[in-house]
Amino acid sequence: MIQPVRLDRSGPDTASVMDVSPFKPALVKAVFRDVTSMHVSRSAAWAAASVTRTVLTEIIEGARRAAAAEARKKLIPGDLVSAIDRNVELEVGSKWYDHTPTFRGLTGVLYDAEGVIVPSRKRSRSRKPSAVVGAHRFEAGVKKLLRSQGARAVPAMVRDLDGIASVFLTDLARDAAMVVREGGVKRFGTVTLVMPGEPAPPPLLEDPLRAPSARRGDRRTIGRDDILAATTIQLFGGNLRQQALTEASEATQNTSAG
Repeated sequence: MIQPVRLDRSGPDTASVMDVSPFKPALVKAVFRDVTSMHVSRSAAWAAASVTRTVLTEIIEGARRAAAAEARKKLIPGDLVSAIDRNVELEVGSKWYDHTPTFRGLTGVLYDAEGVIVPSRKRSRSRKPSAVVGAHRFEAGVKKLLRSQGARAVPAMVRDLDGIASVFLTDLARDAAMVVREGGVKRFGTVTLVMPGEPAPPPLLEDPLRAPSARRGDRRTIGRDDILAATTIQLFGGNLRQQALTEASEATQNTSAG
């Protein structure tokens, strides 16, 4: 059994992230039901909640640093943009970017063959459940996570964190279902970020938490290892991926598989 090291990022005004469970398994399973009819094990639900929590915690921490640089205590959407600019690993849930005005203009302007700007897509009124439509389900969890980090945010910032959490978890569910269908991870790798003029770091040693390329078990149940495999797809590499895998492993080490 994996015995990951506990990561305690608590500070004087911040609770340990491992003590916070803002995204409950019932909410996680509801998101998965929007994506797949597969059964989701209890350990898989806890793992998915943990990975989402890790990602949101890092985004909030990055936004806090951006706000502190301007001597502000309350987070605004601009702090979210600054956090992603400073750490490309935090650029997750990108489907949300086309929906919110926070990222308008940052995703690029499209032109047609005549050089005329193509207007952005209007919001769909489809009744089909989607990560964007269901983003409001994450508001309570996001607010709890903000409080645990000693942070406050304006409503627009809470909305964006809601949306990113919803889109990220939905994408995680889709990838986990794909892992089950394909019998393992067929494609993933690690991207190493190198600043211009700096030497490339040495290759990483084999990651003991990396999900195996081939899975065991039936093709009807999404398990914890399928979530870990999906995490390696969603998070392209670096510290955030390793941290998410470690914390998810710890969060589920005492959780039954049912």
